[in-house]
Amino acid sequence: MQIRRLQSSALAENKLPDGSRVIVDSSNETVFALNATSGAAWDACSHPTTLAKLTEEMQRSLDPSVTQELAAEAIRQLEDQKLVATSAQLPQATRRQFIGTLSLVALPLIVSLPLAEQRAYAGSAKSAPPPPPPPPPAAPPPPGAPPPPAPPPPPPPPPPDPPPPPPPPPPPKKP
Repeated sequence: MQIRRLQSSALAENKLPDGSRVIVDSSNETVFALNATSGAAWDACSHPTTLAKLTEEMQRSLDPSVTQELAAEAIRQLEDQKLVATSAQLPQATRRQFIGTLSLVALPLIVSLPLAEQRAYAGSAKSAPPPPPPPPPAAPPPPGAPPPPAPPPPPPPPPPDPPPPPPPPPPPKKP
């Protein structure tokens, strides 16, 4: 069985220090977040490969305890998200085989989110881009050059409000 990435010039990938990945597909405006296990599988199929070779590569790059069942689950999830293709059906692990691998390595996980939803979430979470950096200080004038003109003085403060008019006199009393 052959496993290959579905190459697309619309994919942009960012590898994070913990081994996880963020992949953005600009063709359908989707963001994929891969944990370290799925990221290792993604890396291992950078060229067409087999499940056995992919498992070996994941064992080298992630953890020697990676099993073929765990590698197959990672590929299955990548295939579900249309990031890789396989030439045949992946083998199904028994529940016992699969659970036995969970204590050794993290379960492969891929989360996808359309960019519109991501923007909406970022807006509701009040996350915003950082403010722009301050402008760099002005370079000092060359020696012998006249000093730069002084900045204009600040405008004078506005005049205070006039006092309110006195109240009208009371009406005369009638006898």
